[in-house]
Amino acid sequence: MPSEASAHTPALLVIDMQNTLVAMAYRAAGTVAAIARLQERARAAGAPVVLVQQGDEELEPGTEGWRIVPELAPAPGETVVPKAAPDSFLDTELDAVLRARGVTEVVVTGFATEVCVESTARQALSRGYDVVLVADGHTTSVRPGPGPYAAPEASVAHHNEIYRNLRYPGRRVRVLPAAEVDFGGGAPAAAG
Repeated sequence: MPSEASAHTPALLVIDMQNTLVAMAYRAAGTVAAIARLQERARAAGAPVVLVQQGDEELEPGTEGWRIVPELAPAPGETVVPKAAPDSFLDTELDAVLRARGVTEVVVTGFATEVCVESTARQALSRGYDVVLVADGHTTSVRPGPGPYAAPEASVAHHNEIYRNLRYPGRRVRVLPAAEVDFGGGAPAAAG
């Protein structure tokens, strides 16, 4: 990664926002809307938008459930990175795609907070990227009732708080609401 302080190139990373997963997501409509606004702003600023798409026995490539939700569909020329593990970098072209575009910071959004979003954000830090976790741009599954997993609202809040206090030497880690994310095109857009 470039070591110059002036070299700042963000990219929006949209993880696993696929029909089957969004159908089971906590606050799905609000999360999709927040990410859609981020996509618009990233595109307007000329920042890369990279979508990551899980493919496995439960999300079989080519099926309707595997497809990215229509509201977040890639624009012509945008990269969709297929993956088969929670870590979006593992055995994928994600790192090469980001490096080829000179990306120094990933703006992380998607599903599921404690699995693919968490795994990818930590790997991004380990690979030298700065990270913005979008506080209202990641979500997890709705839980059927009391059990060993944290409630979805608690899981999202928990991860936001961890990232607010996470320190990686030489990296910038931030948690911002979607309305405050700046892709370098000036002031952040107002919430809407």
